[in-house]
Amino acid sequence: MRFLAGLAALICGINLVIGRVFAWLALAIVLVCFTVVVQRYVFATSFVWMQDLYIWMNGAMFTAVAGFALMRDDHVRVDIFYRSASMRKKALADLLGTVVFLFPFCWVVYVYSIPFVTRAWGYHEASANVGGMPGLFVLKSFIILFAGLLALQGIAMLIRSVLVLSGRQELVPALMRYAPDTAPVGTHEEAV
Repeated sequence: MRFLAGLAALICGINLVIGRVFAWLALAIVLVCFTVVVQRYVFATSFVWMQDLYIWMNGAMFTAVAGFALMRDDHVRVDIFYRSASMRKKALADLLGTVVFLFPFCWVVYVYSIPFVTRAWGYHEASANVGGMPGLFVLKSFIILFAGLLALQGIAMLIRSVLVLSGRQELVPALMRYAPDTAPVGTHEEAV
């Protein structure tokens, strides 16, 4: 069980580092977008590559931080029952949800994106806009990264569920712990 807990902690660590690094793209996106707007409306000029840049950074950021968001439980969830459920019921719901929904979703995204990304790499796809940025094939590779990081975090969620259901919740990595069963509705334990 300690090996599983260590594996879950390693996966969470990977998603934590990637999430914290790519979250900084939000600031870069704002700065580039602000620059584009100032250039357009103050100086009456525009660079297509800069418009591509903030759109591509947005795509890279959101695909790269998906596993991080899943680790932090930041994804949208209809939690009518989940929020007030006991730790064991949450673990069971996560176990079933991961196996039935998350893993198949990641597999479909991966399988359908491979030819798409391979083709883009084959001819070094660039922006369709004249004067746009080169290297669109790199951005398209983030689709595979998205599926991989979500699936990795799904493995960590499965491990957390197994640990909780086997009565070893003390081994769950701090980044993934459920809020205590006695917590009032609406509170969320911050581990980051």
